[in-house]
Amino acid sequence: MIEQVIIYTILLAFLITVVLSPIFIPFLRRLKFGQSIREEGPKSHQKKSGTPTMGGIVILISIALATFIMTSYFSLPNVETYLILLVTLGFGLLGFLDDFIKVVMKRNLGLNSKQKLLGQIIISVIFYFVYTGNGYSTEVGIPLTDATFNLGWFYMLFVVFWLVGFSNAVNLTDGLDGLVSGTAAIAFGTLAIIAWNNQQFEVAIASVAIVGAVLGFLVFNAHPAKVFMGDTGSLALGGAFATIGLLTKSEILLIVIGGVFVIETLSVIIQVISFKTTGKRVFRMSPLHHHYELIGWSEWRVVVTFWTVGLLFAIIATYIEVWM
Repeated sequence: MIEQVIIYTILLAFLITVVLSPIFIPFLRRLKFGQSIREEGPKSHQKKSGTPTMGGIVILISIALATFIMTSYFSLPNVETYLILLVTLGFGLLGFLDDFIKVVMKRNLGLNSKQKLLGQIIISVIFYFVYTGNGYSTEVGIPLTDATFNLGWFYMLFVVFWLVGFSNAVNLTDGLDGLVSGTAAIAFGTLAIIAWNNQQFEVAIASVAIVGAVLGFLVFNAHPAKVFMGDTGSLALGGAFATIGLLTKSEILLIVIGGVFVIETLSVIIQVISFKTTGKRVFRMSPLHHHYELIGWSEWRVVVTFWTVGLLFAIIATYIEVWM
């Protein structure tokens, strides 16, 4: 039965996104919710100015509906289901506020860094107390070994760092048409396999709901994009990614599963440190996907290459977690 539920969940989330997007995109265009493009970004991106953003709203609707409908069909939504939706929708709300300020209030930077960080920390702390209050382990395992470490109260700091870190990592990756949609589909598909292997079927259902939602969104987000997910989508997906990793006790393995997100983030950190300490840039532009654009790669080539790298990371992580 669970096999059918998984398939139905992907199809339902995909269909919800595909049906709602053609309705929602013209609505965003009428409201003039168009993306502002940074002047310092690649010149080829200037033609994207005005493309409707905040399409992540459709992704969130699809994830919430498909998860609730299919977990209710399979059994009942449990604590894990509510924790995933708490973080996904909570981070999505933060992203929505950020997008709204950028697009509607014409403040190109949106929420300032302190406001965004505070919101992320509050949601992460709420997650931690619900998580531990329901008896979930504060142990962290080391992949390829039997070693585990009980972090106790320090696990709260770990949770905050992981949720905030991966949320912002996915947000940084969201810079090219279809880049996050494709890499997220691969990453959440991997988490679904791990959850299934752990017999955490409600978590697997939520994971594949996200896969279906982002694949449906990819229909409209692939190059040339008709809509962008905005921070509404990218912050939510990053939060969901870390949450499912915590619930499946794949905390450290997330570094491999989300290898593309990690590399993109490291490229920004390296660029900032290098420029501040030496006055020189390591990359032509960060995050890394912009570097490849500026050395002459087409946008589509960059995206497909990053998808391929993400798939290789996913295969490695699945081998480590499931088959070793």
